[in-house]
Amino acid sequence: MKPTNHQTAPNHGDRFQIRPQVTTSPYLKPGATIGICAPSGSFDPVRFEAGLSRVRDMGFEIHLPSGLSAKKRYLAGDDAHRAGIVNDLFQDPGIDAIFCARGGFGALRILPHLEFGLLNNHPKFVVGFSDITAILAEGVKQCPFPMIHGPVVTSLANASRESLDSLLMALSGPVPGMHLANGKTIRQGRASGRFVGGNLATLASMAGTRFQPDFNDCVLFLEDLNEPAYKIDRMLTQMAFSGIFAGVRGVVLGTFDHCGDETMIHDIVKERFSDPRVPILAGLDAGHGETNLSLPLGGAVTVDADTYQLTFATRGVS
Repeated sequence: MKPTNHQTAPNHGDRFQIRPQVTTSPYLKPGATIGICAPSGSFDPVRFEAGLSRVRDMGFEIHLPSGLSAKKRYLAGDDAHRAGIVNDLFQDPGIDAIFCARGGFGALRILPHLEFGLLNNHPKFVVGFSDITAILAEGVKQCPFPMIHGPVVTSLANASRESLDSLLMALSGPVPGMHLANGKTIRQGRASGRFVGGNLATLASMAGTRFQPDFNDCVLFLEDLNEPAYKIDRMLTQMAFSGIFAGVRGVVLGTFDHCGDETMIHDIVKERFSDPRVPILAGLDAGHGETNLSLPLGGAVTVDADTYQLTFATRGVS
């Protein structure tokens, strides 16, 4: 029976299932080709071109599919059009990684049309954040290698040097770990599990659907933008009551930019993840803030809320 008003106690042993290794590494070398897709909103062409320039500065080639600038209402074309571009990049052996043009809204709409199995034939990172969380969350369920929670092309236009360096590091090899310089312990403890999550509002919109994320045996990362505390409370409460948080082993909070009193948000999160064995660490510079560090989702991670440390396992990608 699903829990109705609280999450069940997770299993906090050190053992959990590691996804099988892939036979081909998706890590990039200079000269690799980045395919660009627009699975969500239409984008500003000036910021888009400025972001592409930053990608080229990293030493990568760029492939721009035809029809990328299509528009339908607030979307970058209709669902079939946007999904078709993504699937073409999935299956193209000449594409080494996929960057998303921007967030906004629309990625959830195309999930029924995406063929993630194509990525198993041609492993490659998918990179994005915000609304792209929908694709990342489904990708980590279906693919035996990480998705990367990191900048979209338009956000690269004015990305900090730290954000750019972090993205290049995540694309080039395993991320061994991070010490959160601005870390804050919300609840003490240490936990290990699959690293999953992303934008809270997007994850909440997926709850109760056939694309509901799998948070079992996970360390859950959350971030958001322009959501007042009561809306964050409402989303977390709805998700907790649905049972989606059952099995969460630890929580890591990224930036909650323009969301009001940070202390209030931390208190709400602590209430929604009430099990005293679930450590909660805040202060990860990832999300909609000035710095957006790139994070490998889907692999194993250990969070130590007392020392402000994230340690990523190098298994899961050959």
